[in-house]
Amino acid sequence: MRERILPPHAYGPTRPDISGDQYYRTLWYGDLMRGSINLLQRIEEDAEVAGLLADPFEFDVRRKAGDESARLASGLPIEAIAGDFAGGTFYLCGADGSARSVLYASSEGDAGIIAADLNEALELVVGFPYWRDCLKYSAGGDLAAMESATGFLCRDLVANRPSVRVEQSRVAEELGLDLESPLVLTVRLHRAVKSSGPDFTFSDDVGEYGGLFGPFLPSRNRTWR
Repeated sequence: MRERILPPHAYGPTRPDISGDQYYRTLWYGDLMRGSINLLQRIEEDAEVAGLLADPFEFDVRRKAGDESARLASGLPIEAIAGDFAGGTFYLCGADGSARSVLYASSEGDAGIIAADLNEALELVVGFPYWRDCLKYSAGGDLAAMESATGFLCRDLVANRPSVRVEQSRVAEELGLDLESPLVLTVRLHRAVKSSGPDFTFSDDVGEYGGLFGPFLPSRNRTWR
């Protein structure tokens, strides 16, 4: 579970030059910054958790060597933090000390924001490991299509990996993640990808990447009946 933010007086005397709203915003962004750093450290220091994140959840911190030519249109700095088996890379966007959204760049030339921060990105990859396929069958970003695909993908996940529930619980407990339902995570993913405006256009020496929403309807997959 996320750490609960206590009211200002619980932390001792408040600064008279900071209003209540400013105070909570300062705590919130500071918590996001510290959370990303702490989560990465905990993963890297726990071989068992790192191994589970790599397989079956395809978030491998040992594969974080991103392309040095990778960049965003806005010029915002990015940091490669993990990779997957297909050659995709996860990046934190923004400078150290700021709230940093997570961008995923596939090996097939697609990229975009998938989560508001590292905590949400890990909740996605652990709680819904087949999120990439959900995007593939999104009919260009249609939420209803994604929700339909999610039902089939959850069925496939349990069939292909009977131990996945135990593995999800193990990683969530160790990292303090909330295990949201796949449908909740689908809505969150849809919102995050749609938030990828022009400033988050990703490119490297090969060229500019396209968006993450795939063109297919779930009905295209003939095994989903």
